[in-house]
Amino acid sequence: MTARTGEGLARRLDELAGFVVELASGRLDARLTPSHESDDIDAIVVGLNMLAEELQGLTVDLEGRVEARTRELADAHAALESLAHSDPLTGLANRTLLHQRLRQVERSSAVPAVLVLDLDGFKAVNDSFGHEVGDALLVAVADRLRGVVRETDTVARLGGDEFAILVHDASPGQALDIAERIRTVLAAPVVVQGRTCWVSASVGVRLGGRCGDSTDDFLRDADTAMYRAKSRSRGGVSVFAPSMRREAQARTRLADELRTALITGQLVVLYQPIMDLETDRVVAVEALARWRHPERGFLTPDVFLSVAEDTGLITALDLWVLETAAAQVARWRADVLGDAPFTVHVNVSPVELRAPRFVEDIVECTRRHGLAPQDITLEITEHRLLGDDTLTRDALGELRAAGVGVAIDDFGTGSSSLGYARRAFVDEVKIDRSLVSDLDVDEHQLRITTAILVMAHAFDLVPIAEGVQTAGEAEALRRLGCRYGQGWFWSPPVPATELEPRLRRQRA
Repeated sequence: MTARTGEGLARRLDELAGFVVELASGRLDARLTPSHESDDIDAIVVGLNMLAEELQGLTVDLEGRVEARTRELADAHAALESLAHSDPLTGLANRTLLHQRLRQVERSSAVPAVLVLDLDGFKAVNDSFGHEVGDALLVAVADRLRGVVRETDTVARLGGDEFAILVHDASPGQALDIAERIRTVLAAPVVVQGRTCWVSASVGVRLGGRCGDSTDDFLRDADTAMYRAKSRSRGGVSVFAPSMRREAQARTRLADELRTALITGQLVVLYQPIMDLETDRVVAVEALARWRHPERGFLTPDVFLSVAEDTGLITALDLWVLETAAAQVARWRADVLGDAPFTVHVNVSPVELRAPRFVEDIVECTRRHGLAPQDITLEITEHRLLGDDTLTRDALGELRAAGVGVAIDDFGTGSSSLGYARRAFVDEVKIDRSLVSDLDVDEHQLRITTAILVMAHAFDLVPIAEGVQTAGEAEALRRLGCRYGQGWFWSPPVPATELEPRLRRQRA
């Protein structure tokens, strides 16, 4: 081998070594040119070039797969972000995203307003037509809410039938204008799955802000204002004021104390007699809850009833009154009444009529105390009846079929009860005391009460006049053909021990 040949061989070997280094460093697009000498080195060159091409193809394929996988991961992350920040039913923002955007506003110079709204009548729709119709109604409401806000505002579903709107930067007038637009768009009926649904919204508004206000402050205050609007009149708008926060705190404290009262025996039941106006005999009693508050003294239901309903304590309260009254009537029947007809009236919330075992619980209570279902009459306040609601009607029908009496309380102050009376879902109507007052001296009052009595008799309902205060009112009711009355003219609500001597004398 000559020197020149040796130099050429060394150069080619150096090229091979450099090429291998380039491949190892990731330069897969590099290639060697064979010398066309068809020797072993050219064979190695061809092999290394083929290896480079294969490696380059594998790299391109791997990069494509990595890019595709990266896109998949990005899409999955975006989907998870969407799930984490949106309501799956309506597509609106959820509570988490609303809090985030409120915090963003906090860090800016914008002046936000928060509106919280709760649908009035949604539960009746949901219970009457089913959850599928209820969900469709929520979607329709969400679409309407989107149409009343600006692009910079956020509409969120907080859960159930409660929504919130963050007005990003607005004057009080603009925020209240949105609240009014909400009331307007929800006033129109919503047709879902062939059913016409009517709902309205009670709206609470939290305007502006003060230094130190947090996202929780805004939502809590708007929620407090919403409950104020709902308590005044459904479909109303209420603007938050600091006094509402104090009242809300007081209601929370009262609710905690009521829970304690139910456990520790602070509640008592008083009984007010219901009189037969022809015989002047006690034929029934109404059981009335009272609270012996350790600090505030003797409290009547108008102080704590709404708190009980808002917190769900109303069920425990009503059942406790029912059990206590049933046990008392059972004792009277054994010791005082004998077999004489006698009924105890117990007030219940219409919400309880919708409970799955409500009727069974009532019947079991009478059996447990050795009473007949006819010994119990449930009173439901007229303005609390839930409209043309299937569950309510069914429960009333089942109660009547079981023999339990049903009475509409405060009759004559509204119109919702007329449908129940017409369909024979109730047995008795208790004429509101506002229509009995001054009945013997007020001609206008006399005409109204006469009309109510005519209507009651036309529907085969037993009328009972409430709030009778004077002998003149009692006599006027007798002349009008009202058989039964109740009021302080005969007796205020009293403990069972005070009423018992009268029952004993009556039996004798």
